[in-house]
Amino acid sequence: MQVVAAVIEREGRLLVGQRRRGDRFALQWEFPGGKVSETETLERALERELGEELGVRAQVGRELYRTRHRYREMSDELVLVFFATRIEGQPVNLAFERIEWVERERLGSLDFLPADREFVARLAKGEWPGE
Repeated sequence: MQVVAAVIEREGRLLVGQRRRGDRFALQWEFPGGKVSETETLERALERELGEELGVRAQVGRELYRTRHRYREMSDELVLVFFATRIEGQPVNLAFERIEWVERERLGSLDFLPADREFVARLAKGEWPGE
């Protein structure tokens, strides 16, 4: 399974979303994005997901980080790809419990999904993997 995630930065803060109560992995934090269908490119899937989750048009930039993770709750291993992304307009929360613009230094204080944690730790230290 392939999953894409957007790293959207504005004024030194990154946009993150908290999963809804009652959803799988409820109330854990993640970067906006989602599953890639068999007929989509990674970039097209991320554009679609950001429209669905945040009501915005996106310009997907370069790949920042890629990881693999296997959740006990899921049968398939996932490949998670993070992209630098720009959005047009103001995001609207259409899919999360809440969304927040968070300073990098504060990322480590949020309960992120396990697949995101290594990347989040690097971001919190000021690294932009791949640069």
